[in-house]
Order: sequence, then C-alpha cells, then structure tokens
Amino acid sequence: MKKTLIVILGPTGIGKTDLSIEIAQFFNTVIVSSDSRQVYKELQIGTAPPSLDNLAKIKHYMIGNKSIFDYFSAGIYESEVLKLLNNIFKENDTALLVGGSGMYIDAVCKGIDVFPDIEPEIRKKVKEQYKNEGIESLRFDLKRLDNKHYNIVDLNNPNRVMKAIEVCIQTGKTYTSFLKKDKKKREFKILKIGLERERSELYERINKRVDLMLNEGLIDEAKKFYPNKDLNSLNTVGYKELFAHFDGEYELDEAVRLIKRNSRRYAKRQITWFKRDNEIRWFNTENKKDIFAFLVNQLI
Repeated sequence: MKKTLIVILGPTGIGKTDLSIEIAQFFNTVIVSSDSRQVYKELQIGTAPPSLDNLAKIKHYMIGNKSIFDYFSAGIYESEVLKLLNNIFKENDTALLVGGSGMYIDAVCKGIDVFPDIEPEIRKKVKEQYKNEGIESLRFDLKRLDNKHYNIVDLNNPNRVMKAIEVCIQTGKTYTSFLKKDKKKREFKILKIGLERERSELYERINKRVDLMLNEGLIDEAKKFYPNKDLNSLNTVGYKELFAHFDGEYELDEAVRLIKRNSRRYAKRQITWFKRDNEIRWFNTENKKDIFAFLVNQLI
C-alpha cells in the first residue's frame, strides 16, 4: 500500500481534534499538527492545543516545539514536516495532518509558492504606512490591488497583508497570480477530509470555546506576554484583543466580545480558503461512520 497522508481540516472550533484522535487510533498512527500557533510552547491556553489526555493517547508532532521568540514560517514548516513524514512513513503506512491553517496545509500538500524579491524601499514604505495609518489603510489598499486575495487572507494579520501589498506594488500584478502555479509532487498519497457543521452551530461552539479559555486563565496568560505583544507569534485572535484592553483601548467586556467576533470571522475566512480546493472531500463532523467508510475504502 502506498504511504498515505490523511489530512483532517476545517475551521476553528469544528471538532477536528476529537475526530483525529479516533482516526489515529483506528489506523494506529500519529498526528502532525498544521496549526500555525499551536507550535508555540508558551501559548498553552489561547491556541487551544490538544489536552494532555489526548496527547497521551496519540503521539503528536509540531505541538509546542517552538518558542514565540523563534522565527517560524510556512516555508520552515514545509521543510520540517516533510522530513518528519519521511521518518514516520518508515514505520507507518499512514499519518494524519490535522489543523486549520490553510497555508501550512498547502505547504505540505502542494509546496510553497515562489514570490519575487521585494525592493527595500517598497518594504519600508509599506511598513511606514502600517505604522502611521494602521491596518485599515492596508486593508483598503489590498482590496483595491487584489480583491480576490483580500477575501481569503487573515485581515487581522498585518504581516500577511503587507506581504501581499508588497508583491502587488513590486510586480504590478496581483498576489493571487503567484499562487500555486506549480504543484510540487509528493512521494505519498494525500486524502483530504474537510469537516463542516451548520454555521450557527459552529459559531455557538466558537463562543463557548472562548468562554472556556477565559475560565482556564487566558487573561493571565495574555498578561504574561504583554511585554512581548509586538511579536508576530502573538498577533493572534485572543491575545491581541486583550493586549488592546491592557493598553486602555476598551473595557474587558468589549475585548471578550471582539475575541468571539474575530474568532468567528477567522473561521469564515478559513472556510473560504478551503472551499477553493476541489481535492477536499467534505463531511459533517457528526457523520463519523461515513468518514471512516470513505477512508477505509480509499486505503484498501
């Protein structure tokens, strides 16, 4: 049987973790996380990593193996995970890639896109725009320069927005035009399982998860890293809203409301990103029997 990477993907709060544990147990294999924030060992609450119980049930990789002070990117992730999978497939016929970071999943399954070098003056100008005019100004420019990418990028991540604008200015073309021109060949089979729920149910789960994080100590965790708030690794829903609260921009109740709202918006962008991939087979999260039947049929 050809080595197979089973990808379990979907928006935040959809239920990927519990299902992936069951699948990994069924196939007696391991899980590689494709969450761009769960790699950071310091962030134990706000990134909702798997519980200690789940980590004990199944061997996980790319969970808490980096520091928020480390430079990390989708390119580094691609390189490390491919080496990891090479070792995993020496012992296992299957492996699971689980998470909601579309860019990281694409990096493993398709390869990182090659973008042009950016002239220092363009990069400096875009950074100054962000510093002087804020994220809203960048969003406006990106919508004008590349509306298609505007609709799928994390608009709360200034680095990703700035990168797209830099490419547009440098080349006179859209950032989208550089995406996935050449899909890299992988030596393993890839099966992509997309999880979905009713939108209202998903949003309710997200709101409850935010409440759970707050009860578990998210505010204290954010206070601990407040002095490092400018790190890219901390430019994350849940932390940045609390940082703004600590700065006196708004009250705690408003910060909580914004965390829930921005989490829901992030989930919506994740769905938009994944829906463009016609290799994904979609299932309702509760239809476990259908998911297992599909996997068994594909792996025979």
